[in-house]
Amino acid sequence: MAGHSKWANIKHRKARQDASKGKVFTKYLREIVVAAQMGGASEAENPRLRAIVSKALSANMTRDVINRAIQRGVGGGDTDKVQENTYEGYGMGGVAVLVETMTDNLKRTVSDVRHAFTKCGGNLGTSGSVDYLFTKRGELSFHDADEDKIMEVALNAGAEDVISQDGTVVVITTPYTFGAVQDALEVAGLKADHAEVTMHAATQADINDIEQAQKIIKMIDMLEDLDDVQNVYTNVSFSEAVMDELNK
Repeated sequence: MAGHSKWANIKHRKARQDASKGKVFTKYLREIVVAAQMGGASEAENPRLRAIVSKALSANMTRDVINRAIQRGVGGGDTDKVQENTYEGYGMGGVAVLVETMTDNLKRTVSDVRHAFTKCGGNLGTSGSVDYLFTKRGELSFHDADEDKIMEVALNAGAEDVISQDGTVVVITTPYTFGAVQDALEVAGLKADHAEVTMHAATQADINDIEQAQKIIKMIDMLEDLDDVQNVYTNVSFSEAVMDELNK
């Protein structure tokens, strides 16, 4: 999810994410291997590796497992057969969707992704149809924290912006400064409740209809359940009434 609705959806999606932790770990390990293969084993010099390792550690993956995946990546092997592709499309209500995949079988992947879109009232688009709406950036979220201290530390460490909304402070970084800013904040005793490098949507698609919302959620669930899919990003923003229904 994108924007403020991402935080609102945590309650709705947490149970499902916990239930599929094994699959999530598999996705993280695949990305760690590829990131290490492409950029090397040094997390300090490989921002992509640093970001995915941080996410894996936050999900309670052990450092030993992570280190073995890194070594697999720098050691080469059959990971050179894996291709990265991003698919773009629209869900119900004109919601823009980006789907990042890693696969050794492009035909299988595009068929599975297209099926998830069409089954839930969406459609797979062409390259460039929605990616212009998204920007890759780092986000570190703090709840009920000292905004002034966070702002001082984050900006001095190279953060691009600090945003405060509804009791949540979000630090914005580039993908390349994410690790350094996170380190500086943690040294200052400020550990983020949620931290990731993500795709941020410039505009949001407001959804006020519960049936549309349910189809969007179903589509995202179907996409995330695909073995070849690494990440799904949207610009959906559910109304409070819809969120109340989803959280029942």
